[in-house]
Amino acid sequence: MRANEHMRIRLEKRRKWTSRTLIYEYPPAEAPIRQGDIFSAVPRIEIALTRIDLLQTGQVETVAATWDEVAHAAHPVTAVIPVKPVPAIVISQDCDITNGPDVSLSEIVAFASVEPNIANLQIPKKTANFVVQQAKKNQKWFYLPADPRIGFAERMAVDFRRTIRLAASDLGRHVHLRIGRLNPEADEHFRERLAEFYRRYPVDEWYPLSREEFESYRAEHAEANPQPRPWQT
Repeated sequence: MRANEHMRIRLEKRRKWTSRTLIYEYPPAEAPIRQGDIFSAVPRIEIALTRIDLLQTGQVETVAATWDEVAHAAHPVTAVIPVKPVPAIVISQDCDITNGPDVSLSEIVAFASVEPNIANLQIPKKTANFVVQQAKKNQKWFYLPADPRIGFAERMAVDFRRTIRLAASDLGRHVHLRIGRLNPEADEHFRERLAEFYRRYPVDEWYPLSREEFESYRAEHAEANPQPRPWQT
């Protein structure tokens, strides 16, 4: 049975389930790729500029080189680069997916990797309060609840700091790897959070504090290592 047929059967089974689907929905296999589509496995290339393994013509063994050497090579080279399959979500706008050559995605990671404190929260009330509070002030990630229908056995998050670029035509030929997408309400929140992430700029929130207020702030935020302004010393 072909992969596309496998995916079609899986999606049909999901649609027949009567229980809640949380914030996800399951488009038909022929639906075009759009922002908010979730893929089970896309390639993330892991490369170090200090060491790149090159294949010499006609040889099996590799030769180590630095990126400076590769960048200034007289001829194109063939490199052996590790590739890791990771879940990811489309962040490109729909019009860019249709008209552009590439699609951008953000990697989906375990929620505990972006918010380690969540591992200590087992009571639903505390977990709910934590997720809601962090969602308001943390712009680096987008929360994805656990749901076995989409393959998330634990809480997950879109990490906007981890991006992947793929050719639109290639991703289109692998649409069978799409396991679902955000529903309309979740998609609205996702677009806003994505815009906030790319719109943000560094700012020291403690700049207007008096010397006494700054000292109190620094005592409570030692991990951020806030540096005082001249009027706060």
